[in-house]
Amino acid sequence: MANMFANRYEWLIGLRYLRAKRTQHFISVITFLSMGGIALGVAALIVVLAVMTGFRETLQQQILGVTSHITVRSNVGEIRQFAKVLEVVDGAPGVSGAAPFIAGQAMMQAKGRPIGITLRGIDTQREKEVSDLEKNLVLGKLEQLSGFGVILGKNLAHNLGVALGEPVTLLVATANVTAMGTLPRMKRFTVVGIFNSGMYEYDSSLAYIHLPDAQALFRMNQTVTGIEVKTPDPEFALSIHKQLEQRLAPLAPAEGGFWVQNWMEMNHNFFRALRLEKATMFVILFLVVVVAAFNIVSSLIMSVMEKAQEIAILKTMGATTQGVMTIFIINGGIVGLTGTVAGLLLGLSLAHNLEPVLGLVERWFGIQILSGEVYYIDYLPSKVVLSDVVWITGVSLLISLLATLYPAWRAARIDPVDALRYE
Repeated sequence: MANMFANRYEWLIGLRYLRAKRTQHFISVITFLSMGGIALGVAALIVVLAVMTGFRETLQQQILGVTSHITVRSNVGEIRQFAKVLEVVDGAPGVSGAAPFIAGQAMMQAKGRPIGITLRGIDTQREKEVSDLEKNLVLGKLEQLSGFGVILGKNLAHNLGVALGEPVTLLVATANVTAMGTLPRMKRFTVVGIFNSGMYEYDSSLAYIHLPDAQALFRMNQTVTGIEVKTPDPEFALSIHKQLEQRLAPLAPAEGGFWVQNWMEMNHNFFRALRLEKATMFVILFLVVVVAAFNIVSSLIMSVMEKAQEIAILKTMGATTQGVMTIFIINGGIVGLTGTVAGLLLGLSLAHNLEPVLGLVERWFGIQILSGEVYYIDYLPSKVVLSDVVWITGVSLLISLLATLYPAWRAARIDPVDALRYE
């Protein structure tokens, strides 16, 4: 292969053939279209895969900022001896934090605006070990929860029209039996904090109260819904949750059995959909590069037809079949290489400056491309992974090289006698 590209004349002729004759400008146009098609395909692949990777990692960080890596629940709906369970979980290897919690649905009302929410009762000291709630607070402090305080998501507070220090009313389905009949439980809380997780869904529907207040509100006497567990790295949770199941086995009969889930299982369908979308987009945009490669084939075949007599003269002067093939492989390879490098530079530039470009497009057309209500986040994250770039570049160059083989073989088969018979 090294000798195949060693002769200088092959490179000179291969580069010269990139320019068509004056009467054959159409071939040059197809050549430039081929370069442009490959460049656009490579750039689109780099940008889309960078966005899909960034989107996944951003959502993972934000989800894990609100939820834990592992959740331990009882099959009967509540953990009765949660202090013992918490002690076992705390002592498990690989566990960096654990906290009890109560979760339930409620109706929150303020200033005549009722909104259905997800309510979580938390231990203010232990919650710091398993979530980023304290880091996400934009107003108030976590310690102020005790005494019927509530922390609201930013969008939830906006929708209710309440600010720090203002009252809200919570209604839960746990009933009070009175002389008037069965009525839902109702309690007034004071807004002591507002958090911003960056996830529209959480910021619009999640509220936190103190664990003892949640036990009183839901009538869960000394019981909790489950235990949140955090590990040093989210990936560790995939193996640690199996160990937790084994360590909790002795306590399982008294609690009706335990249900241990890691964050991937809790969001399995969501992350699976993201992987599927990434693979689908890769295939679709990969076809753009393939179509551009067909342009290389067509332009080289036309070039072979145009230069048949010149090829015949080269053969009569001593050019070998291998040498003729090399000329056209170089010719098509330069087109593929130029298009790939141009696409690589364009794709990396766009991927690293996606937010300013997107903001410019939104200002020009007066639209919001990403709405937090639909896409969970209201900005477009981007993360370029080296392995993706290497894979895209390698595949593009390989396709470009394969596209040159048939035209080069056609050129090598030209018979000098037939080509020069009528000259």
